[in-house]
Amino acid sequence: MASFTLHGIPVSRGISIGRAHLLTPAALDVKHYLVPEEQVEAEVKRLQDAIAEVHRGLQALWTELPKDAPTELGAFIDVHALILSDPMISEAPLDIIRTRHYNAEWALVTQIDELSAQFDEIEDEYLRERKHDIQQVAERVLKVLMGTALNVPPVYSGEDQVAPQMIVVAHDISPADMLAFRDRDGGPQSFIGFVTDVGGQNSHTAIVARSLDIPAVVGMSQASRLVEQDDWVIIDGDAGVVICNPSQQVLEQYRARQAALVKARKRLLKLKKTPAVTKDGTPITLLANIELPDDCPAALEAGANGVGLFRSEFLFMGRSASGLGNALRVPGEDEQFEQYRKAVVAMKGRPVTIRTLDVGADKPLDPTEHTALNPALGLRAIRYCLAEPQLFLTQLRAILRASAFGKVRILIPMLAHAFEIDQTLSMIEQAKLQLREEGIKYDPGVEVGAMIEIPAAALALPMFVKRMHFLSIGTNDLIQYTLAIDRVDYEVAHLYNPLHPAVLGLIASTIATGQKAGLDVAVCGEMAGDTKLTRLLLGMGLREFSMHPAQLLSVKQEILNSDLATITSRTRRILRSIEPNEIATAVEQLQSL
Repeated sequence: MASFTLHGIPVSRGISIGRAHLLTPAALDVKHYLVPEEQVEAEVKRLQDAIAEVHRGLQALWTELPKDAPTELGAFIDVHALILSDPMISEAPLDIIRTRHYNAEWALVTQIDELSAQFDEIEDEYLRERKHDIQQVAERVLKVLMGTALNVPPVYSGEDQVAPQMIVVAHDISPADMLAFRDRDGGPQSFIGFVTDVGGQNSHTAIVARSLDIPAVVGMSQASRLVEQDDWVIIDGDAGVVICNPSQQVLEQYRARQAALVKARKRLLKLKKTPAVTKDGTPITLLANIELPDDCPAALEAGANGVGLFRSEFLFMGRSASGLGNALRVPGEDEQFEQYRKAVVAMKGRPVTIRTLDVGADKPLDPTEHTALNPALGLRAIRYCLAEPQLFLTQLRAILRASAFGKVRILIPMLAHAFEIDQTLSMIEQAKLQLREEGIKYDPGVEVGAMIEIPAAALALPMFVKRMHFLSIGTNDLIQYTLAIDRVDYEVAHLYNPLHPAVLGLIASTIATGQKAGLDVAVCGEMAGDTKLTRLLLGMGLREFSMHPAQLLSVKQEILNSDLATITSRTRRILRSIEPNEIATAVEQLQSL
């Protein structure tokens, strides 16, 4: 069999070598036919029964979650259960059966296609990925209707396999199905990686892959059509490459790399309790980015000094009031407070930085609402919160109440104007006043910080320094806005470059200005967790890194091996350069110092 290579989006690092197991989407086999009038209600009941069975299956998965299962899996099962209960899934297809006389499978696929088209119009990467959750739920219902269960293969008995070393290749795969593969007699090694045609950095597939620490590549487009059952497959999760039917020489090369990675990871584990200090004795603060309170144990396990970014919008996701196309059922103050308090208590006295709601035109709470012409520049983040003062005030009260249980900091996204800062601070004071009048405890000394993710903010830092207690650089958006590049648009994504001299200049000046004013400055974007850029950021003067917990020990290792005096002088030369090739070469050379 001929060898070939596919390229996709790397979402979970590492190397896996195994046999391909293909999952065929049930939707591809759906039959389309019209149901006679007298059989319509029977067809309606068939779909209702299938939905009920999937509900029972999800409940069983939840109750039988293994103790070592990542907390994300339980949360995603909950999301799928909520989607399944939504009238847009549980009722709208029934109406299609009754009005158009479609068979149950056809009716469900018709409704899902319509919903998917709505989500395709959403420009925000995270929310657009939620389309796949809806499709995954529908897939489970279709499998029940068609009498096909998840095809988990028996242990491979080929002469070159002693234990099941399976790489799942699919158009898409749900977290619940991932658990079905993992929770077998073969244990966690039942599957060792997966490849999907769709998905992105923020898809649930990607999030669970990182939490399981299993190599994965998504967004490969044609993988499920080109790879055949039982093909030998290599996943290079660092490069986003999948090699099918590799030659013996390539196979041996990757096995050697894989063995080296295993040894390196074992060495990293010994660093958990080692303080993050450079060779010359400079302490560095390593913080964790989290989405939910249940992520806190992983942050502590990795040795995080605290939470540098709690993305509070995850508490608002998947909560429509009466349909996926209707307004969001916003969590109330008590519900938000309980989640924030849970995270604060879990971190055992370490600081928890909670970013206020980062939604808006690019993350519409109602997917059917009119999308702004250029949503990345529209009513989003703090602009949205100030336009919805009651929603904002409710969140601020909940965060302040949680501050009574440990150190909490409030982080405001997408600030660009002095009046936005002043209005935000005024809202915080209003929330404090209300709590005082009601006799509710909070920490009056809660610090408030600004996300620096708009070039205008980076270029006008004095007005931030004057008003805020700390700064956090959101490199993902800062790069996007500086270069006018939509990083999720495949036609221009190759132009998204964190080493562009303009980007480096903005980051370096923000760090320098903030620190000169005595403010803590952190980087909480993807650059913070990229070990190839750790020394560059250290050379710029960065002393706080916030990243996914899985990246923390690798970054710590880079810090322990870094000599600040040498790195700083080299970094100054890099910042004076304007030639991309020179910058890239110099940054690479930093790694060998």
